Amino acid sequence: MPEPLLVAAVGDIHGRFHRVETWLDALEQARGRRVDLVLAVGDVEAFRRPNDHRRKAAKRTMPAEFAEYADGLRRVKRPFFFIGGNNEDFEALHDLQAGGELAPDVTYLGRAGERELRGLKVAYLSGIHAPRFIEQPLKRPTTVDTVKQAGYFRTAEVERLTGLRDVDLMLVHEWPRGIVQRAREENPSPPRPLPSYWIGNPVTRRLVDAVQPKWLLCGHSHMAFAVTLEGPGRPATRIACLDQAARPQESVFWLEFEGREAVRTGWGTSGAVAWEAGQRWDMSSLPAHRPTDGDGEGAPVGY
Repeated sequence: MPEPLLVAAVGDIHGRFHRVETWLDALEQARGRRVDLVLAVGDVEAFRRPNDHRRKAAKRTMPAEFAEYADGLRRVKRPFFFIGGNNEDFEALHDLQAGGELAPDVTYLGRAGERELRGLKVAYLSGIHAPRFIEQPLKRPTTVDTVKQAGYFRTAEVERLTGLRDVDLMLVHEWPRGIVQRAREENPSPPRPLPSYWIGNPVTRRLVDAVQPKWLLCGHSHMAFAVTLEGPGRPATRIACLDQAARPQESVFWLEFEGREAVRTGWGTSGAVAWEAGQRWDMSSLPAHRPTDGDGEGAPVGY
C-alpha cells in the first residue's frame, strides 16, 4: 500500500514565509516523513518587490520575505499552493486569474476553480464577500480602490463552483456564515470562547452547502475553529478554520490521506493526532486554548 499523503495547511501568512518553512521542517521531523503538499488559505502576501510589500502592508511590520523566493535567493522545500485573501499583491495576480507560478514550487491557484493535487480534488474560492461589488466586473487593480476591490469574489466565480461534487478539500478565505451557531447548538458550554454569531458570509455558506466538500479550510478571522456540517441525506463537511501565522499551534493544520480519504489530522508541529477517521470533529478537536502571546502579533478579526 502506498504511503499516506501528508498535506499541511497554513493560515494567513501575511508575508512570514521563513517561519512557515521552519514550522514545516518541525512537522516533518515530528511525523517522521516529508510533507507532500502545502495549502495556504489566503492573505499570503506574496509581494515580488520588497518596496511594494512595505508600502501596501504598512499597517503591519512583516518583512518582505517572498521577494527572496521570487528572486531565486531561496526556494520552498515543498510544493506550495495558495488562494487569494483580501490582502495580496493583486497587481501581480490579476493576469493569473486562472492560476500560475510566482516562484519555483509556489503556485497561485486562481480566483475560483477546481484542481487535482496529488490525486485529491481541491476546490477553491479566493477573496471575501462585499455585497456592493459582487455583481460588478473585476477591474485591473491600478488604484487604491480597485486594489481593494480585487480582494472581493464575484457571483460568476461562485457560480463556477456550485456544480462541483465529490470534492475532497475546499479552500476559502472567509468563513461560511452560521458555523458558530452550529457549534453552540452542539455544545452550549464550549471548551473555549466562541466568536460572534455573525462571523462569515452567507454566499460562502450556500456554496459549501451545495458542493458539500469532505473538508473545508478557512482563514481570514485569525482564530482556530472546528465544526461539522451534516444532516439527513447530507454527507459530513468537516470545517477547520486556521489562525494567522503568528505561532504554529493553531495556524498549521495537517491531514494524512489514504487514497482520497483523510484518516488522521492534527494541529501545529508536534505531530500529535487530534482526530482519526470515525471520530467526531468539533470544538473538542482543537488544541488546548491559549491566547496569542509572546510576539505581540494578535490582531483583530479580518486583519
